[in-house]
Amino acid sequence: MAKILIIDDDPSILTMLKRMLEKAGYEVDIACNGSEGLKKIENFPPDLLVTDIVMPEKEGLELISYLREKNPGLKIVAISGGGRFHYEGYLTSAKLLGADLTFQKPLVHKEFVQAVTDLINTEK
Repeated sequence: MAKILIIDDDPSILTMLKRMLEKAGYEVDIACNGSEGLKKIENFPPDLLVTDIVMPEKEGLELISYLREKNPGLKIVAISGGGRFHYEGYLTSAKLLGADLTFQKPLVHKEFVQAVTDLINTEK
């Protein structure tokens, strides 16, 4: 069973994504910011990371850049609902820093789960 770590500062997003991905058959852990996420990665090495971009402590772009350097094989999905700027800029930056996929919030559940499944089943 593939392991997924979700990092987002919105508890309702964490709960929704965790339930959705567990229902799809994945083992899921969650973290509420990038710093907590990095600690969890040490104890729960995921096959795939889903990370929000705009978060306190360690934000998603910094996290993606760091993880891409430290763990180039990790599959990364970036999600964003925006922030101070339009989400397109954040998601474009995430892609440039190494995210495999990007999604705008709110997520389309079936599309998101299918994309995660496809990415997990793709050799990197």
